Amino acid sequence: MGRVSQAQAQENRRQVVAAAARLFRERGVQAVSVADLMAEAGLTHGGFYKQFTSKEALLTEATVQAFADLAALLTEFDAKRPGDHDAARKDLIDYYLSTEHRDDLGQGCPTTGLSSDIASEDIGGSARAAYADGVGLFARWLSTDDNEDLATLSMLVGALTLARATAGSDLSERILTAAHEALPDTATPHEAEAPRRRGED
Repeated sequence: MGRVSQAQAQENRRQVVAAAARLFRERGVQAVSVADLMAEAGLTHGGFYKQFTSKEALLTEATVQAFADLAALLTEFDAKRPGDHDAARKDLIDYYLSTEHRDDLGQGCPTTGLSSDIASEDIGGSARAAYADGVGLFARWLSTDDNEDLATLSMLVGALTLARATAGSDLSERILTAAHEALPDTATPHEAEAPRRRGED
């Protein structure tokens, strides 16, 4: 077999990072094997160690990618409400506290989905830094002024975490509803949808 071109190698790496960003959110780092990652990316097992030294080394890049996915989603919410960030913010909160988002772990918010794995990483490590950057970006987007809205972010993330942990019981939806009602000027919970991503039409 001939050698993989530089362009193909970069594309392979991108696919592995994208797969990791999904699977790490869905299952957690320790529950995802290298074979799982490579199968999800459509690549052979042996190619992993040509790109990454370990799954843990991949976590930083997966974290960056997951928050890039979130940033793109936030941009789509803004695009649906041109010039009206308050309305986009309400739409996002409706979606964030929906059962659809609760059940979509792999494509869900990395602030919740990656928190346990990041918490076990070394303080000062690159994965923690990437996570903190992403959380800051989300908090700034949620703000109605120039400050970070850490209170709303904390309520959203806490409610989603609890709702996922209690999924299958009526408590799960009650948690989502309670958080929604505690946030002012938001629409009926559970009914909002995320903007369609490219390729989903």
